[in-house]
Amino acid sequence: MPRVTLSDGSIHDLDRGLPLAEAMPDEAVCARVDGRLVDLAWPVEGDVNAEPVLSSEEEGLNVLRHSTAHVMAQAVCDLYPGTKYAIGPPINDGFYYDFELPESLNLDDLERIETRMREIVAANQPFLREELDRDAALERFADQPFKREIIETAEAEEGALGDRFSLYRNDGWADLCLGPHVPTTARLGAFKLLSVAGAYWRGDERRPQLQRVYGTVWPSGQELEAYLRRREEAERRDHRKLGRQLDLFSFPDELGMGLAIWHPRGGILRKQLEDFVRDLHVTRGYDPVFSPHIARSVLWETSGHLAKFAELMYPAMDGETARYFVKPMNCPFHVLIYKSRGRSYRELPMRLQELGTVYRQERAGTLHGLLRTRGMTTEDAHIICTEDQLIDELLAVFDLTLEIQRTFGFTDPVVNLSTKPGLAIGDEAMWARATEALRSALDKSGLDYTVAEGEGAFYGPKVDFHFHDAIGRLWQLTTIQCDFALPERFDMEYTGEDNHRHRPVMIHRAILGTLERFVGVLTEHHAGAFPLWLAPEQIRFVPIADRHASAAESQAVSMRERGLRVGVDASRETVQKKIREAQLMRIPYTIVLGDREIEAGTLSVRDRSASEVRGVPVAPFVDAAVEEAASRALDGVDLASLAGGSRPAAT
Repeated sequence: MPRVTLSDGSIHDLDRGLPLAEAMPDEAVCARVDGRLVDLAWPVEGDVNAEPVLSSEEEGLNVLRHSTAHVMAQAVCDLYPGTKYAIGPPINDGFYYDFELPESLNLDDLERIETRMREIVAANQPFLREELDRDAALERFADQPFKREIIETAEAEEGALGDRFSLYRNDGWADLCLGPHVPTTARLGAFKLLSVAGAYWRGDERRPQLQRVYGTVWPSGQELEAYLRRREEAERRDHRKLGRQLDLFSFPDELGMGLAIWHPRGGILRKQLEDFVRDLHVTRGYDPVFSPHIARSVLWETSGHLAKFAELMYPAMDGETARYFVKPMNCPFHVLIYKSRGRSYRELPMRLQELGTVYRQERAGTLHGLLRTRGMTTEDAHIICTEDQLIDELLAVFDLTLEIQRTFGFTDPVVNLSTKPGLAIGDEAMWARATEALRSALDKSGLDYTVAEGEGAFYGPKVDFHFHDAIGRLWQLTTIQCDFALPERFDMEYTGEDNHRHRPVMIHRAILGTLERFVGVLTEHHAGAFPLWLAPEQIRFVPIADRHASAAESQAVSMRERGLRVGVDASRETVQKKIREAQLMRIPYTIVLGDREIEAGTLSVRDRSASEVRGVPVAPFVDAAVEEAASRALDGVDLASLAGGSRPAAT
């Protein structure tokens, strides 16, 4: 009789062939058997170690989401005969499914689909797993072209098991899938369909355009409601919406998808960011460098990009004597700077920093405002050092990462060490040395970290720093990579103290990632209310009447001379409308100026919370604002204390 030993130490003896569910607690949605996720219907044929997986765990929640995606696709097929269904994976906070439909869906249709889903849930239909050979699978999905393509191309993550294919069915509806799934449709949690969007099959704009339905599901209604509140707040903070509202950037159709232009206000914000990063790197011993936007194919052949990264590179441009590619990365250019002459150990470490614009042909379906673009400026640096210097240099990069991110309000990082992926350059020994260097530096730093197997870059393992934003979302912001492969491929050398030639090591690191993505994250983190030092317009005067405009402009000039960015709204709109406009533009300080303020020589200052303090002395306010900007403070001036403890005026 097979014996099932659970993770809590309990032992269950089952008849051979009985489902694992017999040994599982009622709240389990699937199980982990010898490290592998399986359905609760999995037949027990021998002794095993097993662990229940609950919907409150990440893996269990993904199973819940995947099962709900199946039920949604089943409902769509029931309601819209002739539907061709593509793929429907779980994603962060939910799931989606792509369809080719005989009609366009709208938000009203989502309610109808939800109703049908609830009927399927009420029917308590079991999820049943089958395995078919290729011919049988093609026959089963004879009227589903997207499924047939998956079968013909044998996509393992979509149900292919070599020459056999895994599928799940319930009530006659079936889908290719590796599973596992919840036992029955009645085990789905609290779900809601959220939106409809367009998506290209396989993310390729040359393929059919499908309709993508997004949804979310949670173990309880309370958790669903909490998520919907977070989602509403995230929509309020959407950087694409705020980018238009604050006049920061735009994506003109004439440029093409994924290419942004920065407006004057966005240009000011970006300049503050760039100046801060450049100046801090100089103080930390980095040298600024610049490189062109294109290079001959031989550079990308040597670096390995054409072999491992070509699908994200734009097509070649034929020159008179060579083929050229726009650059997808900056690192090979920095290698050429190093190789421009012979190097001595006395010159190492060499730290090269560049805000370099690169271009990547990201799939149209993955583009998302500034968060995923095709033209981007990378806050990029490369450290070339001896192997003995490697750990200390990595520790210095960790320290610089924490300092920079803390300046923007990002603290308490979640750190991952990512190891060799399937597609890589360099031999195993190189990868082992690089991985061990990163691991040693992390251990020495005292930072907590987890290992992400197979998630490294193609030329080396990496450390990623993730940070939570103001509403709890986790963003990967910093990447640090250790590379023994490129120095080998480019034959990089230095003369050691022993007067012999040695191979250096290369650290790739981007603390902010791309400026575009970082500004997108920063905009959402601060909901467009940037710290004073970053705000494109820091102070705005609102004259009460035309006769107050000259006094407002005079004070604005004085403040500009102190380095503050000050505007004057001299339009003929009402004062309340001017104040409202300043609030919408997230101006940190709005100063209303009228007869009373001019006579008293004070200011009425309103901050972004709409709290107004009257009787604020001019000089102390200007000094405090200058200090707030210079110190890159995250908190604003205490206006009440400047006004001698005056209570904020009613608004």
